[in-house]
Amino acid sequence: MSKLFLSLHVLAAIIAIGPVTVAASMFPKAVREDGDPGLLHRICRGYALIGISVPVLGLATAGVMGVTGHPWVVVSIALTTAAAFLLALKIIPGQEKALKTNDVGHLAMHTGVFNLLWATVTVLMVLRPGSTTGA
Repeated sequence: MSKLFLSLHVLAAIIAIGPVTVAASMFPKAVREDGDPGLLHRICRGYALIGISVPVLGLATAGVMGVTGHPWVVVSIALTTAAAFLLALKIIPGQEKALKTNDVGHLAMHTGVFNLLWATVTVLMVLRPGSTTGA
């Protein structure tokens, strides 16, 4: 069962988080250069909803593997929560504001932090420091 949950977790991360990080990164430039920021915003919103499956499947995987309390899992949960709040409270609303005003403000910075949080979670998932499951 752990292999199934892990496979679904990784697939969800690739399918959902990848497009959000790319679209969010491209958004400020699209606003400044008269690209198509509306499409990028819709991608971010849509894939953010799909992205909810990533931590759900991650928790299921950790539970089946019996590693829920391991430090690398706890830190990953904290970073994922921070990334989710950043996306929901700063990036998506910032994009909506930019679509109306053409002012991207601190959107590029927020997106960079969001991407850094996900990159850190990815590294933790690969390295699993202190894990007994054999990284």
